[in-house]
Amino acid sequence: MYRITKPLNHNALLAFNMDDAREYLVVGRGVGFGRKPGERVEDFGGAVEPQRYLLSQAAGGRGDAHDLLARIDPVVLDVAEGIYEDVRDTFGKADPKMLLPLADHLAFAVARVREGGGLSNPLTEDIRALFPREFEVARRGVAELADRMGVELGDDEVGLIALHVHSSLDDGHVDQAIQVAQLTRACIGAVERLTGSAIDVSSYDYNRLMTHVKYMVTRIIRGERLSIDVNETIKLSAPSSYRAAEAVCAEMERLMGTPVSELEVGYLAMHIARVAGEESRAASHR
Repeated sequence: MYRITKPLNHNALLAFNMDDAREYLVVGRGVGFGRKPGERVEDFGGAVEPQRYLLSQAAGGRGDAHDLLARIDPVVLDVAEGIYEDVRDTFGKADPKMLLPLADHLAFAVARVREGGGLSNPLTEDIRALFPREFEVARRGVAELADRMGVELGDDEVGLIALHVHSSLDDGHVDQAIQVAQLTRACIGAVERLTGSAIDVSSYDYNRLMTHVKYMVTRIIRGERLSIDVNETIKLSAPSSYRAAEAVCAEMERLMGTPVSELEVGYLAMHIARVAGEESRAASHR
């Protein structure tokens, strides 16, 4: 049995579960329509089973959930829930704790745009390439927000929303996804300095480099270590790429505040060498 605490809009409400003595955010088509505070409900039926989020967890570390809900436009909350459902449909899973932090992010983004202060995100293209499916889910959500609120957020915000989507899939955090994008950007910058020109972000080797950086960051966070040493081989075959990898790993240590194994340098250098073409140049001289 539930006692309605507060209807939020036609599709969302707060309800106290009288069986487990905990409060939930309940989201689903029509669940809030006509509801009154204090009303008792056995279940929330309907054609589509509504989603229930334990309120103490739904805030996802963003502060008091009631405070968040008080300042979030119900339409924004509805759009955030739509993105969450899209994530579940697209990937087959999603962390429910993404909902309120995502809604909070969207609310601030809408406020910024309405005040004439757009956001610049230098990692947008890296995020698009690193997390293409997440980016597409975010793009659909931003389009829905534009249709319902008349606010155009743009691709830079789509990129940040894509990070929320990604963090809901692999037990990570948005900060971790940003680190992956930042470190990928550092790698790309190193490659471009080596080659003296912009690289092809649609190339297979570029995508392999990004994938490697993503798993490299995950290994470091989990304290996992590589078991094979390719450092000496790469030092000889691609010395410039090896020096670039050393610089990137030093930047990684600074950003993550965690030591990076020397074995990671060689593997990263190997991927940089492929993108920079240094391996092929070395081979042509042998």
